[in-house]
Amino acid sequence: MNYPIYLDYNATTPCAPEVLEEMLPWFSQHFGNAASKYHPYGWVAEEAVEKAREQIANLIGARSKEIIFTSGATEAINLAIKGIFEVYAGEKQHYITCQTEHKAILDCFEELEGKGASITYLPVQRDGSIDLDTLQSSIRPETKMIALMWANNETGFIHPISEIAQIAEEKGIIFFTDAVQAAGKIQVSVKGIHLMAISAHKFEGPKGVGALFIRHNHNLPKPIGQISGGGHEKGFRSGTLNVPGIVGMGKAAEVKQGMLESEFSRLSLLRNQLEEGLLQIPKTHLNGSQEHRLPHVTNISFEGVEGEDLLRKVCMKVAVSSGSACTSISPKPSHVLKAMGLDDYLGRASLRFSLGRQTTEQDILDSIAWVRKSIKDLRGQ
Repeated sequence: MNYPIYLDYNATTPCAPEVLEEMLPWFSQHFGNAASKYHPYGWVAEEAVEKAREQIANLIGARSKEIIFTSGATEAINLAIKGIFEVYAGEKQHYITCQTEHKAILDCFEELEGKGASITYLPVQRDGSIDLDTLQSSIRPETKMIALMWANNETGFIHPISEIAQIAEEKGIIFFTDAVQAAGKIQVSVKGIHLMAISAHKFEGPKGVGALFIRHNHNLPKPIGQISGGGHEKGFRSGTLNVPGIVGMGKAAEVKQGMLESEFSRLSLLRNQLEEGLLQIPKTHLNGSQEHRLPHVTNISFEGVEGEDLLRKVCMKVAVSSGSACTSISPKPSHVLKAMGLDDYLGRASLRFSLGRQTTEQDILDSIAWVRKSIKDLRGQ
C-alpha cells in the first residue's frame, strides 16, 4: 500500500527497530510464563519483566516496585480512579478533574457520578489552561483525588504539574496524572504524584501494554485492584503478564530516555516550520497556546470548509486526525476544542498534526503543500 505521510504520532507510534528486535525472542525462544516459579523458563521471563520495570521506572523517576503493568493506559486509568473510589466506599466522595481530559478519564468519572460521587470538571481558558485559584477553591473536605493530565492529547498543552502536585500535597489529596502523551517525549518525574498512567505505544513501544505508577511509602491509600484472579502485580492487576510487550515497553523507555533532548529540539523546529507554513493560509487559527506545549504537536482550524470533507481530503496524502484517535469515529466536534471556546463549526474543521521520530523536513514541506492545495480546492478557489 502507498501510505500517506504520517503526522498522527499522538494516535500511535511505530515500534522502534531496537524495540522489535528486543521483543522477538520472547515470542519463541524465551516463551515462559513469568509466574512459573519452579523452572528456568519462568525465571528467565520474570527476570526480563523486572528489567523492563526498572527501565520504565528510570524514564519517569520512580522505583521499579512502583510500576504495575497493565494492558494499556485505559486500564491503568480505570484502575487508578475506580480503585481509589472503592477504597473510600461508604464515604462521601468528591473528585476534581478537567473538561479537556481524555475520554478514558471523563468516562470513568461519569460512571462514578452514577454511583454517588461528586465530580468537579474544571473549565479551561482559550489556551487550554486551568486557573489554579479555581482548582484551590474547588477542594472540599471530602475531596479524594485531583486527576489532571500532564499534556493534552489534542493540543499538546502542558499543565503546571509541579504546582498542582504541591496543592494536592498541602491538602493531603491524591494526585493522579494521565502522562500518556508526555512520557517518552518530554522529561517527566513522579515527584509529588501518587498515581501516573503511561502507555507503550505512544513512545515507540508495542500496543497492548501500559503501566500505572503507584507511589509506595506514603500515607495516602493505594487503589484496589479491578481484575481478580491470581494476585499478579502485587494484587493490583491479576492476569498472565504480556512478557514480549513488557520487554518492548522497557526497551522503548530506555531508547526514548536517551534521545529526549535531541528529539525535543529537532521536532520543535519541524513543528514550527509546519505551523508557520499552514498559518500562512488565509483564515486559519492556532488552537491553544504557542507556549507550554509538547514540541511535536500543533492543532489548527480552517475556516470555510466542512470538517469531514477536510479530514477526508487531507488524509489522502497526509495522515492526521481531528482529535483523539479513541473518538475519531464521532462526527461531533472535539470536546477539548469546545471547552476552549471554539464553536462547533471550527471545532469540526480543525486538524491535529503530531510529529515523530521518522518525520523529516521533506515530510513537512510536502504536507504544507498538500494542505494548502486541499484548502484551496475545498474553498473552491
